[in-house]
Amino acid sequence: MSDWTTYLYAFLIGGGFCVIAQILIDKTELTPARILVVYVSAGVLLGALGWYDPIKELAGSGATVPLTGFGANIAAGVKKAIEQDGFLGIFKGEFTAAAAGCSAALIFGYLAALIFKGKRKG
Repeated sequence: MSDWTTYLYAFLIGGGFCVIAQILIDKTELTPARILVVYVSAGVLLGALGWYDPIKELAGSGATVPLTGFGANIAAGVKKAIEQDGFLGIFKGEFTAAAAGCSAALIFGYLAALIFKGKRKG
């Protein structure tokens, strides 16, 4: 695939995830937090079944950056840990798979909190 088709698929698939979430926000009573949980859970399920890998191959960052990609990453980490450590891998695989992303989110969130001043609602 050429570069422009890779960008196109990343845009279409990543944008599709965003469109679905926006429709859920607009047309249902689901809160954004519940939609995020649904997306992560769907990613875990698709990753565990091996159905998310073809989407990642096609869309690249359009599939790995959204929360479904985070869920698929967790599923892959658990699979790998189960292969290495057996039953105990169920409990530690998700932490090792997601540690870098979570650490980055915490560090950059903390830095943003130092730079910007938050306001209370209401």
